[in-house]
Amino acid sequence: MLANLKIDPKKLPEKILVCGDPNRAEVIASYLENACVMAKNREYHSYLGTYHGENIAIVSHGVGGPGAAVCFEELIIGGAQTMIRVGTAGSYRKEIEAGSIVISTAAVRCDGLSNQLVPSGFPAVANREIIQALSTAAANQKETIATFEGMTLSLDAFYLGSVPFPHEIYKQSNVLAVEMENAALFTIASLRGIRAGAIVAIDGYADDNLRENYNPNRESVSRAIHLEATIALDAISTL
Repeated sequence: MLANLKIDPKKLPEKILVCGDPNRAEVIASYLENACVMAKNREYHSYLGTYHGENIAIVSHGVGGPGAAVCFEELIIGGAQTMIRVGTAGSYRKEIEAGSIVISTAAVRCDGLSNQLVPSGFPAVANREIIQALSTAAANQKETIATFEGMTLSLDAFYLGSVPFPHEIYKQSNVLAVEMENAALFTIASLRGIRAGAIVAIDGYADDNLRENYNPNRESVSRAIHLEATIALDAISTL
């Protein structure tokens, strides 16, 4: 039994979609055939089913790198070989509006978790086969959605305090969006020798006014989350 996920590793498939929100995991699981609950413990809610004939698990990992890392590590211990994160992020570019989708090619490691796993110069990169599969699946969707591909940034602090963060520098460096868990996923995947990737729905614009302006509960964001889930399922079923 996996200690925190409470999953029997014998029931765990090699292909897994992960997401932060347990409620989103349930929604994504509803797209599967013969979906069933594997376990629910803390923020870790796990489902199993089939999609296009492939056995796939959906597992929520909660908010932030440390808790998510526990999830990723235990899934790998249980036999996971391919993992795609289906998440949300704040845009770093005005043209990448709320309701858009970003396929992450790499993560800038501004989190604490990955810095405790690898040296400072170690890159956090997505698997190229997953990037291509996500790009192809996005292009094949009947419902059109603005989709971008590039670097994301992982940061622990959601609402900033008295220490400023140089968002503008990263915007000028062509980073597309900021979120909280991609760096942990890509770093752990590299360390453990599995394939990992990420697709994120944009739920707002990231700046110093986030506390006042953040509103993820828009119809365009909900639509993007549903579409990215379908894209991720289509992608992982081909890998």
